[in-house]
Amino acid sequence: MKSYGITTISEFLDDRVVFRNLKPLDRRLPDLDMLRERVGMTPGRVPRKTEPDYARVIVHMLQAAQDVDMCQDKIERLVLVGDTRFNDGTAFANICDASGWIGRAFIGSENLGRPEKMEQTYTENGHELNLGNRWSSLADFDSSCREQGFAISAGCAVIVDVDKTALGARGRNAHLIDRARVQAVADTVENVFGQDFDQEAFRTAYDLLNQVEYHFFTADNQDYLAYICLILGSGMYTLDQVVADLNCGRLHTFGQFIENVDKYADDLATDLFSIHGDIYSKVLSGDPTPFKAFRYNEYLTTVGCMGQSNGKVSMSWLLDNEIVITQEVREMVLRWKERGALIFGLSDKPDEASLPSTELQEKGFLPLHRVPAWSVGTD
Repeated sequence: MKSYGITTISEFLDDRVVFRNLKPLDRRLPDLDMLRERVGMTPGRVPRKTEPDYARVIVHMLQAAQDVDMCQDKIERLVLVGDTRFNDGTAFANICDASGWIGRAFIGSENLGRPEKMEQTYTENGHELNLGNRWSSLADFDSSCREQGFAISAGCAVIVDVDKTALGARGRNAHLIDRARVQAVADTVENVFGQDFDQEAFRTAYDLLNQVEYHFFTADNQDYLAYICLILGSGMYTLDQVVADLNCGRLHTFGQFIENVDKYADDLATDLFSIHGDIYSKVLSGDPTPFKAFRYNEYLTTVGCMGQSNGKVSMSWLLDNEIVITQEVREMVLRWKERGALIFGLSDKPDEASLPSTELQEKGFLPLHRVPAWSVGTD
């Protein structure tokens, strides 16, 4: 493992990146609102990564990018590089189904405790997935594609997952992305309660309710979880009370929880009353990221973990303290780009956690894909 210097994700993705709201940073491409009618979607709702509507929107964006580049070759093949078999694998299969393109995906997750292996499997609809336990296996994936006549070049669209793939690779550096998010929740709650903030109680509640067994309640939505921790910190409910209500069936969903809070919102302190009102209205409108203050803090804690050291540190220190770019992904995507493949980056991270506010832009803060970071990988 070694460092390959400071760079940015934009070095290999340019501005061809979309975050959760499906608004490409390359303004020449159509965004979700422009494509709704074309894909048969009603106004308002933003589809999530594993939904067929999401896939249809991405297909139109890729075709538009090909037109912008004035490429004579039509897209016929699709490659996706990601880190999760379910989220990325499902998105990949849906995009293949929506487009009719032949596809192959590489799903990576570093596991140095086992011998290096790349396992080939298939989705329900017969789309090929290659599961690698080393990020360096991406080069083997490329070789395999070439040997089998699947050219990753002109006529091929390459989708690169950003979070825990291109940045903070799963199994290697992903824990820092999670750490930055948890710190953002804590900072947001502490900003409300000041000296009354109970760090230990917050962490106990967060760690418990963040577990899979409570996803039916939190919907695996970090905005919902952050809000729950905020209300627990106010004393309106205790963690024991919420868990007891969940276990006995008195409480089933986050929607029910925030409705219950709203009934007694007048009892909240002024600042908390205002925050609750804003989040409640956004939940009712269907906004999947209603806790904006938390997400703005997540942007700050994330970029605060990127490119901070002078490089004169050990690789173990760097991987445990800074979010780094995955060199194997960077190197391979640059090669595919040289061969003429269309490159496109996807991120399920909310736009508010990925792009600086106007105030921060004026202070020199950059979009996440343009923030300098160390690139680290194997030879």
